[in-house]
Amino acid sequence: MTKTHAITGVSGYTGRYIAERIARAGHDIVSLTGHPHRPTPLNGRITVKRYDFDDLQRMAEDLNGVDTLFNTYWIRMAYGDMNHERASANLKTLFGAAREAGVRRIVHVSIANADIESPLPYYRGKGVAEEFLRQIAPSYAIVKPTLLFGHGDILLNNISWALRRFPVFPVPGRGDYPVQPGFVEDIADLAVELGKSDTNVEVDAVGPETYSYMDYVRLVRDALGSKCAILKTPASLTLLGTKLVGAVVGDVVLTRDEIRGLSSGLLTSRDGGEPTLSTRFSEWIAQNARGLGARYASELKRHYR
Repeated sequence: MTKTHAITGVSGYTGRYIAERIARAGHDIVSLTGHPHRPTPLNGRITVKRYDFDDLQRMAEDLNGVDTLFNTYWIRMAYGDMNHERASANLKTLFGAAREAGVRRIVHVSIANADIESPLPYYRGKGVAEEFLRQIAPSYAIVKPTLLFGHGDILLNNISWALRRFPVFPVPGRGDYPVQPGFVEDIADLAVELGKSDTNVEVDAVGPETYSYMDYVRLVRDALGSKCAILKTPASLTLLGTKLVGAVVGDVVLTRDEIRGLSSGLLTSRDGGEPTLSTRFSEWIAQNARGLGARYASELKRHYR
């Protein structure tokens, strides 16, 4: 039976892959977005609504008749008048509107190691949103990815871009901190499957391979056929280098908090459970490296301009 599902971020990354799966199943889609005039991957098959975080009732009206809300909305970094505290408040409005509209289930794509006590605003804000969802949702699933990869990913593309163009790639600190890559299409499959249930569940969305960050970058370099030297550098020097690159490309390449999260091992599951995603990064990068890093992908252009 055809249902209507709402998805945030259809023109973004994870939301686009979720939307493709919902459409293939024959369901209707409502897209909630801050960029209503931006083309979507399923033009003509999606009803587009603009976010209205200042009006819970208006947003609830936009969610009337929706069975499941798939949320991918978040911000990578504070920029302009937007910060993680405001993003958390926006999610509270969104989740409250879903409850007001009678949405059966909310599937929230969060992050592994979200924590309301975290010193990092990104992870703290995610933790605040998760806690609010647990309190108000009639039925929910929280999907917690670590380090995503796949076509359209900004981070992996820009690592590849740098490895193709520069003689040296800086790795902050010791480089031995773990990362556990998860394939974005596996995550979309998991989110859609969890949307069918009524049971409250939280799951780390992690792939079957874990690398040190140094080995992860080496794997990407070798798949690209690059001769770039990968060097351990002090975090402050790494940040300075990325700021210089950012000034040239007109973007924020890396932030101090992102370096702290990476070097603290937050891009891996700390539950120690079995992998929940099947695609191996080593196999995917070997098959898909050719198209990576051909041009720089701007975070600011995708989300703020």
